[in-house]
Amino acid sequence: MPINAHPEYIAAEGEYLKAKTLEEKIEKLKKMISYAPAHKGGENLRAQLKTRLKKLQEQLIKSKHSGKSSIAGIKKEDMQAVIIGKTNSGKSSLLKILTNSEPQIADYEFTTKKPILGTVHYENTNIQLIEIPAIGSEFYTRGIVHTADTVLIIIDSLKDIEYILNELKTEGKKIIVFNKIDLLNENEKRKIKATLQSKKYDFVMISAKTLEGIEELKEGLFQSFKKIRIYTKEPGKEKSSRPIIMEPDSTTKDVAEKILKGFSKKVKETKIWGPSSKFSGQKVGLSHKLKDLDIVEFKTS
Repeated sequence: MPINAHPEYIAAEGEYLKAKTLEEKIEKLKKMISYAPAHKGGENLRAQLKTRLKKLQEQLIKSKHSGKSSIAGIKKEDMQAVIIGKTNSGKSSLLKILTNSEPQIADYEFTTKKPILGTVHYENTNIQLIEIPAIGSEFYTRGIVHTADTVLIIIDSLKDIEYILNELKTEGKKIIVFNKIDLLNENEKRKIKATLQSKKYDFVMISAKTLEGIEELKEGLFQSFKKIRIYTKEPGKEKSSRPIIMEPDSTTKDVAEKILKGFSKKVKETKIWGPSSKFSGQKVGLSHKLKDLDIVEFKTS
């Protein structure tokens, strides 16, 4: 604690020490700097705080580029989406419908105070879905939103879109989820749909109450990742029950390396079945480009 520190600085320092995420630490450290003593004796303190701030900001940038979440306990999976929106827009209800999680749902504002994790099971794949505390609340964190592959923006009023997009500031895939359509008549639905289409938004209209539009949303969510599903099989056995999630134009070598680093060097023969094959059980090389729903069989020495 610096000599002659203002009570505001001391309070800010206490908040900084309690901060758990990089975003929170950066926010509280900026607050400390603003309240640091302005006299000559405080110059050294301010310099130290600014150096510390720079290091934290560099750590945050590295965590985003590495694809790792800055929120403890959440490891980014092959397909990750987040749900964001204003308070009482239906975020928790949507998470409960789409996943195996049990978020707290209530009528009062800002019920969600930390990210809640769930899994969407779709077409034999698992999609990691995270509900973020409401935009506008003190608990809202931007870090994980910036690293997610897809952002589901849930709204129940068209006027909320511009506000949320301005707060969002991310280049990732966005899907507008217009909720509570069970409260609208057919004419109102048509007008809202026409407006969303005119703005060229990727959108789905749903009701978390009646479940209308939920299957369409699941399909749109899966398609947003632009991944391909590759099944593997051992010689003489059935294909795997769950596919490996790969990037478009991945090769058989890419699949082998995802199974186990260095595994491709042990492969002596590769056979494929599916959309990219000319015939069932075609022998291909490790440079063969795969398509969605291909089946790959590796033989090793």
